[in-house]
Amino acid sequence: MSEQIFHDSESDLAHRAKWFTSKALLYGILIVWAIVCLFPIYWTITTSFKMAPDVMRGNMIPWVDYRPAWLGWRSLGLSPETILAESTVREQFLQRFFNSVITSLSASTLAVVLGSLAAYGLSRFSFKFGFMRNQDISFFFLSQLILPPVVLALPFLVLYRELDLLDTRIGLILLYTLTVLPIVIWIMRDQFAGIPTELEEAALVDGLSIWRAFATIILPIALPGMVAAFILSLVLTWNEYFFAALLTSTHANTLPVMVASQTGSQGISWWSMAALSFAAILPLIVIGIALERFIIKGMAAGAVK
Repeated sequence: MSEQIFHDSESDLAHRAKWFTSKALLYGILIVWAIVCLFPIYWTITTSFKMAPDVMRGNMIPWVDYRPAWLGWRSLGLSPETILAESTVREQFLQRFFNSVITSLSASTLAVVLGSLAAYGLSRFSFKFGFMRNQDISFFFLSQLILPPVVLALPFLVLYRELDLLDTRIGLILLYTLTVLPIVIWIMRDQFAGIPTELEEAALVDGLSIWRAFATIILPIALPGMVAAFILSLVLTWNEYFFAALLTSTHANTLPVMVASQTGSQGISWWSMAALSFAAILPLIVIGIALERFIIKGMAAGAVK
């Protein structure tokens, strides 16, 4: 009897040791991955507080390798001693920041609205356009991402010059909407396909129109996927540089263009670029944290693959 209890005790200890080992390995991998993902943000933040020699030496740990300073933020007029003083650079930064907010939010919202409607139609109805069926039409939308942006540079430059859309926010909004629309359509098509059609059929039997059933029943269920698509579109449009640099010059420049312009005759101002970069990614971090639960729900529902 005692021998049996001893063996059971050994088996239980071995099971617990195996469980703790697997958990420790899992958490170790997650910690390493978190460090890898967060290190660029850490590097950006610390670089904005470095002096030029500290940047060149690659010093990484504040108050150990170097003494933090406000060099990067001072160059933008955002340091404690310059925040209340008049600054042309700060005005330019606020204008570029406002341009980025307007263009990215407007384009992402418009893309989610149009993409959700198109995705709903592709998931619920059968279309025929020549030899193309629903799957072909969906792939056609996705194939628009295959073309590199440089191929579209000259056509859009000529078109926008003829339409007087160069250096305008509305021009960037329309272009960014077209850029992220295929991604939104593919995300939302999978989201709507996972919603049973019996819900709409029951609503139609109760007397609702197809539009009212879509607005009151389908959209609340698909909301996590729409939020996930919106955040993805927002990240892509917020960070877009090529077309913003090509199609704008003064009034509609965005933050990525300003970040890339931190070069001079003496080289790259890494401290200024780091301060600008952190100011540019901070809104995305806040939005991601605030809408985290919607992102998780959207991923769990199969909206992001």
